Amino acid sequence: MNKTEHFEQIFQRASDRKGGDLALQSLVSKPLETRDLLQIPDDRWLAEFTKKVFQSGFVWRVVRQKWPDFEEVFFEFNIEKILMMPDEMLEKKATDPKIIRNLNKVRTIRDNAHMIKDVSDEHGSFAAFVAKRDSRDVIGLWDFLKQKGARLGGNTGAYALRFLGVDTFILSNDVEAYFRSHDLVSGSLRSKRSLQTIQDTFQFWQSTSGLSFQELSQILALSVGDNAVGIEST
Repeated sequence: MNKTEHFEQIFQRASDRKGGDLALQSLVSKPLETRDLLQIPDDRWLAEFTKKVFQSGFVWRVVRQKWPDFEEVFFEFNIEKILMMPDEMLEKKATDPKIIRNLNKVRTIRDNAHMIKDVSDEHGSFAAFVAKRDSRDVIGLWDFLKQKGARLGGNTGAYALRFLGVDTFILSNDVEAYFRSHDLVSGSLRSKRSLQTIQDTFQFWQSTSGLSFQELSQILALSVGDNAVGIEST
């Protein structure tokens, strides 16, 4: 950890950039408590995974505007109903003008429903599975979503977790810029070595600050670069 700063320095720089401690804190959000995380039903996990799959490489605002129609077309993401859909129905729904018509992304809905159902059958619910995991192993959960889910690699799964209230850091452009400018990572950001270094650094900051990964990630992003204020950029 000798190449990085203590988080007090990062916090102070972010505070100076955003107009003081109170102004900075107003821009930072916290993850859900475990008891609240456990209340998230399986259909909401599927809904958020789907939303982030469709937002990936697309205009987020458009997906949000169409989202009530997504909920209607896909049975409010009821897992059992989704799993009962044959290929022909899935393909027909992919042509519905009320949603964003992308067959490959529509297919991920049923694929991710299978993943959630398998996990829920073993652990009681998908939320219970997430809550039982070592909360410090963020990249392990990311890798699970990448390996077992459909199109949930990269930042897609991470953003879904963030919006659901799971404590996670996000590898935004500003966060990446920090790690590169401090020579903490080089080459691919997604290599095992880079991801482990990033996680180790966040764990170090967490141990010395008492803040969640979500707060650390947001404050870090607000401390560097030409960032936009708000959760979507951090």
